[in-house]
Amino acid sequence: MKAIGYFVEGAQLNGAERSLSQQTEQFLAFCQEHGYQVAATFVDTKDAEEADSGFRQMLNFIERGDHGFVVAVVDGLGVLGSDLGRAALKMLTIEGAGATVYEAGSGEEAARSIVEQWGGRTARAPVSERVRAAMRRRAVRGEALGRPPYGYCVGAKRRLEIVPDEAVVVQYIFRLYLEEGLGIRRVAGRLNEEGIPTRRGGRWSMVSVRDILRNRAYLGTYSRFGVRIPDSHRALVSPSDFRKVQENMAKRRRGGTGRSLHPFLLSGLVFCGRCGNRMIGVSRRQHWTTRAGEERKATYRYYQCESRTNQNTCSYNTQREAELETRVREMLAEPNGTATRLQRAGGADAYAEEIATEIERIEGRLRQNRRQVEALVGEAASGQLPVERMKAIGAGLAKDQRELVREVDEAKARLAAERSEAEREEQAEATCKRLLTRWDDLNLEERQALLREVIDRIEVDGDDARLLRRH
Repeated sequence: MKAIGYFVEGAQLNGAERSLSQQTEQFLAFCQEHGYQVAATFVDTKDAEEADSGFRQMLNFIERGDHGFVVAVVDGLGVLGSDLGRAALKMLTIEGAGATVYEAGSGEEAARSIVEQWGGRTARAPVSERVRAAMRRRAVRGEALGRPPYGYCVGAKRRLEIVPDEAVVVQYIFRLYLEEGLGIRRVAGRLNEEGIPTRRGGRWSMVSVRDILRNRAYLGTYSRFGVRIPDSHRALVSPSDFRKVQENMAKRRRGGTGRSLHPFLLSGLVFCGRCGNRMIGVSRRQHWTTRAGEERKATYRYYQCESRTNQNTCSYNTQREAELETRVREMLAEPNGTATRLQRAGGADAYAEEIATEIERIEGRLRQNRRQVEALVGEAASGQLPVERMKAIGAGLAKDQRELVREVDEAKARLAAERSEAEREEQAEATCKRLLTRWDDLNLEERQALLREVIDRIEVDGDDARLLRRH
């Protein structure tokens, strides 16, 4: 069996900073005591470049999987993070890569140490952690936390109470889906046709209808922080109706929506010229029998207005995939033709603003992901979840975190690379030329990345198309 050591300069153990030599000595002692062979060591110093951090190098080493069984050893939880939330996330990331994490000093699994410390934290814990613990206690009592689901408001004693006008809409949605047999898209379309607004006064979509049909709050059950309280408030639908809806939705998922798993080249770039909403890639499969008795099947791929797909609104603005992508390629090849340069209002750098907004969005998802990890550890600390189950669920959250970190790093790199207007134009023209020259040699991901560098949006309305460039 092999062990890898992970050291962080200045990490604390029992309130005292530990030098790299002290951490190394403790690691070697652990290996000798438990019979592990040293496979590798990784170090993060205070001035290390994040892109080449020892932590990332260690993950790559573990994921290679050609070293046999390995465990990762740290001096203490302080190596993994300055607080238990950060430590839990790093521990889950390492275990998700394929190595169990141990503390060198105690010889215990880091996961169990984190859970034990989480459950035994004192009032000296950070305010944010104490607030979250208090919220979990309120959830156990059935007190509503955060924004109440559509159809309810927060009333006396922090319990959910029915909002009559909204409750009628919730029951109407269940009736349309269950009794009239309308699909989610057609339910959204019916609500919009009848002028029924969402809570914020907007239009209904497939997502908002689906979320209502799946929400167990309408059974009178309150769920938060892994706590489920039956009969917490008045129900809006019966258990039998709710069960039938879930069964129908499961059947539709198993039957397939016809949506292709293969990505569409222009996803995120094409917009409807009639309503301004995005056009999404849709794939339909058809099977039929000829008069001669032969079984035939075909797949049709096209771009369709999202308003029609998700809200059953807008007209039938549909573009065949191959035809639209050919038109885009032709427009890019026309130096002064139908391709129109993007105009930035007031001289503002729209591209940079877009990237900054994207970074904010991803960082918000990172914070949300960490809160989910902390809630998971809290469940294990309160005995509601076995540690091994916590680790299994947490591995997925840790994987999401790594992907989000990669996305935000890439976005920050793009923002840092923004140059002067003239340099950007020169770079964009070079990118466009490279894209057109190598179009047939590039795979879809490479072609899509280059398209996103040069195209801001493509507006399509029937036979009319307008391409707006980023420079």
